[in-house]
Amino acid sequence: MNREGHEDTNFFLGQEVEHTPAYGMKTLFVVDLQLVEEIELMYGVLGAEHIFFGANHSFDPAGSDGWRYDYYKKWEEMIEYFLKKDMLCTLDIPVAIAEDFLESSLVEYNNFIPQIRIPLPYIKQWNYNTMIKLDDKDFKATNPGVWCHRLHDLMSVETYTDWREYKSDTKL
Repeated sequence: MNREGHEDTNFFLGQEVEHTPAYGMKTLFVVDLQLVEEIELMYGVLGAEHIFFGANHSFDPAGSDGWRYDYYKKWEEMIEYFLKKDMLCTLDIPVAIAEDFLESSLVEYNNFIPQIRIPLPYIKQWNYNTMIKLDDKDFKATNPGVWCHRLHDLMSVETYTDWREYKSDTKL
């Protein structure tokens, strides 16, 4: 992800501005795989309350050849270390790997926030009849049914985060 001023950093600190259970918390943002010791030191020294892993869309275990298990396991071990210490952690998860991700031990932790990222370019150009359908992978495969939401109903003021909100982060 191209984010101005954050191209060459592994960590940044800021307030969680996205409307998740960690909203408003002092957050250590972690880009890519990092050493647990370094994350833990920064978390403590900076007085963070929450860790956001996979910042700048850096988590993507689905390579061109399919699921990269070894790569994924390193992420799981890194995050689980902090979950076991009862720290609140988020991971930005691409929707393409959502089903595979359910095999992860991370989803069993109450202090884990799985944030499934669903890109929808040009969202404001869709008309007011546009629907978002939370579907299943096949008819009656894994869900009890489907959920349909008007796209514009999902775009409320209470859940909106303007790009300007991301400008207050500090590169570390």
